[in-house]
Amino acid sequence: MGSDRPSFSNLGTWILARKNSEQRPKLNAKNKKTLRIARRLREVKSLKMKAFQTICRQLKSSKGFSVEVSPHMGFFTSSYSCGRKKKVNPYEEVNQEKYSDLVQSVLSFRGPAQTPESLFEEDSLLYGPVSKCKPPKQDEEARVPGNWFPLFNPERSLKPNATGGATIPLKIPLQRNKIPSVTRVLQQTMTSEQIFYLERWKQRMILELGEDGFAEYTSNLFLQGKQFHEDLESILSPQGNLKEGDENRESGYIESIQHILKDVSGVQALESAVQHETLKYVGLLDCVAEYQGNLCVIDWKTSEKPKPLIRNTFDNPLQVVAYMGAINHDANYSFQVQCGLIVVAYKDGSPAHAHFMDTELCSQYWAKWLLRLEEYTKKEKNQDIQKPD
Repeated sequence: MGSDRPSFSNLGTWILARKNSEQRPKLNAKNKKTLRIARRLREVKSLKMKAFQTICRQLKSSKGFSVEVSPHMGFFTSSYSCGRKKKVNPYEEVNQEKYSDLVQSVLSFRGPAQTPESLFEEDSLLYGPVSKCKPPKQDEEARVPGNWFPLFNPERSLKPNATGGATIPLKIPLQRNKIPSVTRVLQQTMTSEQIFYLERWKQRMILELGEDGFAEYTSNLFLQGKQFHEDLESILSPQGNLKEGDENRESGYIESIQHILKDVSGVQALESAVQHETLKYVGLLDCVAEYQGNLCVIDWKTSEKPKPLIRNTFDNPLQVVAYMGAINHDANYSFQVQCGLIVVAYKDGSPAHAHFMDTELCSQYWAKWLLRLEEYTKKEKNQDIQKPD
């Protein structure tokens, strides 16, 4: 055998290598280039697989993720599952059927679209320019009247003198003089808050009705109130009821107070003037009569809006106690009144609201009335000082 033959142990390897070398085709330049490209693709594929496996390991180790690599992994097709822990939505736990009607009503409501600019324009039109000054502090509760005078007269009887026949109610005419009336005092001493709300109501009514319409509206209100008081005077006077021709006029107001009139008896005064000689003010009260056994100053009011609470009547309680204080110290009256009653009647005939004021409540409002009267007196003195001679 020649020297190029392999040893017996390497004979198989040599024969296979020899066979492969005989069968392997010779590569030209084109085939060599293709081979290089194939090798490069295998290298890129290997790099991508390594990068992909690195990403999967990072996702697997991160919190909130779980990664499972499919056993059938390929270069072009790969599959993995990546899931995050689902957050609980609190709205899904709400009983939607229970609140479906509420949601429907809110979504179906259509109001006029308003912007900040439109709101500012509306406020400016209704209330005028914004005032930067702070309103004065309301310290009325802590103040004590400097012109203190008792509400009740200890020298007066609590009950009117009983007579055998029917009592004719007093009706003293009001004398026009320089002494201020209760109505004037209250109008001239309204708080800034009261003035604000009154002016706002006036401006809204003018926007709705116009200047002439608002003037006609207020005139009709005055005429209705006047007619209501005339009808009441006819009902409460000893001679009886409404006249035939007047029976249907303002019948809504009269119907409204029917349940109140059942408890009214012993009328002592109707549309009668009172004067407080010491405190120097006058007034014209509506009625003095017994209501459920208590002698009261009764003030009849009309309203288009319900006033179920006494605070809804604004300054009416002050008006009532002002008349009480005057009648208790007026020489024209021989009796004393310790209670008050405000009756608010409605044009549609709905039951009127009756606000009874006992002795304690009247005393509280009396102190407030004295403060308003004191304030009015100071304003009048300041105006007299400022007037030129």
